[in-house]
Amino acid sequence: MIRASADSFTGDAMPRASAAGKLRVENLGVAFQREGATLPVLDDVNLSVRDGEFVCLLGPSGCGKSTLLNAMAGFLQPTSGQVLVDGEVVRGPDPRRIFVFQERGVFPWLTVAGNIGFGLGKLSREERAKRVQHYVQMVGLQGFEKSYPHELSGGMKQRVEVARALAVNPDVLFLDEPFGALDSITRMVMRSELLRIWEAERKTILFVTHDIDEAVQLADRVVVISARPGRIQQIVDVDLQHPRDISSPRYLKLRDGILSQIGLAHRI
Repeated sequence: MIRASADSFTGDAMPRASAAGKLRVENLGVAFQREGATLPVLDDVNLSVRDGEFVCLLGPSGCGKSTLLNAMAGFLQPTSGQVLVDGEVVRGPDPRRIFVFQERGVFPWLTVAGNIGFGLGKLSREERAKRVQHYVQMVGLQGFEKSYPHELSGGMKQRVEVARALAVNPDVLFLDEPFGALDSITRMVMRSELLRIWEAERKTILFVTHDIDEAVQLADRVVVISARPGRIQQIVDVDLQHPRDISSPRYLKLRDGILSQIGLAHRI
């Protein structure tokens, strides 16, 4: 597999999946049929994600990021190739793999506690209450357990979604631009919150974004996807400790390297 540092952004070689990993994407292609014509969306995508790794999928709108995430989560069957989790081929959704969609998905008829506890029906009442309270505290919503979604801010609703996803103890968490509808200040807060939770839980996270700064602030690695049909242009190792100083020379070099890779270095 080709891995890029800030000093290497040629994108000439196609990265290949390694033999080991929590999640592997092998020679994956996706094409849709539109009015009798074939529309290629993803082409020969290969990727390996380690257990507990935070990986951001980055690329322009329409490049196939969300399609790739849906295929990895089992919501979409690839046209070619395959996805494996723990060595098993993904053939459909699985409760061990939780998806947080771009549109907010909290249930308006349930309280904060009810939303977070959704999916915990197999636990005893005592165990369920204990787990709900654990994640209420983890996302900082103490005192709002009995509140309904219409009483919460956008950022608080997003915290509820993340807490609900984590409460079922998934192996892998897929997030499709979960902060896209939030204002810039709330986005920054939610990035910090997500990182804090990830460092505590160490779940494997696949996170779709089109925001370069968001990707470099969050990820262990940034997977840069080309315009449609989406291919992996480069995989960038972000060798910075959290919390990351967005004004540091290394951060700026990584960010500017990605900008150069996607052809925007001299346009903004």
